[in-house]
Amino acid sequence: MIIAAALVVSNQVVSSDQAFAQSQGGLADLFGNLFPGSKSSPPPEAALGGDGSAPPWSGEDGASGHPLMTAAAIRQAAANFDNCVASMWPDAARRNVTRENFERFTAGLTPDLRIMDLLDSQPEFTKAIWDYLDILVNDNRLAKGREILAKYKAQFDAAEKAYGVDRYAVAAIWGIESNYSTQMGDRSVLQSTATLACIGRRQAYFKDEFLSALEILNRGDLRPEQLRGSWAGAFGPTQFMPTAFKRYAVDGDGDGRRDVVDDPADLIASTANNLKKDGWQTGQSWGYEVVVPKNFNYMLADRAKAMTLAQWQQQGLRRANNQPFPHPADKAYLLAPAGAEGPGFLMLQNFRVIMKYNPAEAYALAIGHFADRLRGAPPFVQPWPRQERVLSRAERLELQQLLAQRGFYRGTPDGQIGGQTREALRSFQASIGTPADGFATSDMLERLRGQ
Repeated sequence: MIIAAALVVSNQVVSSDQAFAQSQGGLADLFGNLFPGSKSSPPPEAALGGDGSAPPWSGEDGASGHPLMTAAAIRQAAANFDNCVASMWPDAARRNVTRENFERFTAGLTPDLRIMDLLDSQPEFTKAIWDYLDILVNDNRLAKGREILAKYKAQFDAAEKAYGVDRYAVAAIWGIESNYSTQMGDRSVLQSTATLACIGRRQAYFKDEFLSALEILNRGDLRPEQLRGSWAGAFGPTQFMPTAFKRYAVDGDGDGRRDVVDDPADLIASTANNLKKDGWQTGQSWGYEVVVPKNFNYMLADRAKAMTLAQWQQQGLRRANNQPFPHPADKAYLLAPAGAEGPGFLMLQNFRVIMKYNPAEAYALAIGHFADRLRGAPPFVQPWPRQERVLSRAERLELQQLLAQRGFYRGTPDGQIGGQTREALRSFQASIGTPADGFATSDMLERLRGQ
């Protein structure tokens, strides 16, 4: 898959190792700790030094407590960096990288230890989903998106014909990932992935990314100066990781190269190919904004509890614009990202496809909404509960601890509001007779404190 930035929003987090590694893209570098909360959300870059250079590594143990993230382990691995890189030559050779190119592309590589701080930081504050959408889906970005759609109409036409993927979805990913190629990250992908392949707690994953980056350069699809991006190795306007490039990049204009950085035809076709191979349904929406009735059973708001749109209608849900559902037999699940006080959304197959691109519901909602707006649709109809205050990490930890004390939460408190925490919170809310929407608010924390 193409790798995007999982800017984690309050109540919307993911935590798999793959999600962590696969979601460190341009948005993450841009917005930093606006959206922390899980392994999928990278911490911010620190301020530049007085000479404009990147800040040095802090020299401290990582927050994860992993044995490979202690300061001593990092120093030891850094001292062995040259040997580690050299030891990957047999693996590179098995991937048909020539010895000459291996030596050329790895010559002078040094570890970027600042990445260790970024890898293991636990920022304090998160961002509400409505603030996230305000930042990403704005008038300036929409205007630029419409310009891009017009400027590259021929390339979008060709990709849409070849892959059956909505041009507005591709344009939305391009706009949200890199603000239309203006914010792609400027770290060497080789240096970043080599650092992570040899140092820290994700070495096996990033070894594959490093070797894949060597393959890209060896084949000549991209030049070293083009292979620049985020600190975890995502590059280009739609933020490919090297392994994702290998799976999905295509030569859209027949020039013999798959240039997803500077060639719009390749970029557009490759992004469409990614979505198609992940199961995109041609001609279908990503989902619908819906009005959820009062006294609704929010235990049904679960990704695993899909029903047909007709069945959701029988539960009392209706589209926010009062239009009928075009395909009542389509299956969808209900997402209520701001609980009972905010809008609901019925999510179709294409929403799940966007989540394969980036495993965060808030990100996928932003992409879907941005695509609709580019198509000419209006903003969401229903208001967000903007009066709600987002909990700090300490408060999220306390909420989990209190849920655990009362027998609702069986995980390890970590300050990250994921599916397990939301399920526990729904059970608590049901036990006290409030809407069991799983939305972590300051009021719910007070209720737990008072129990």
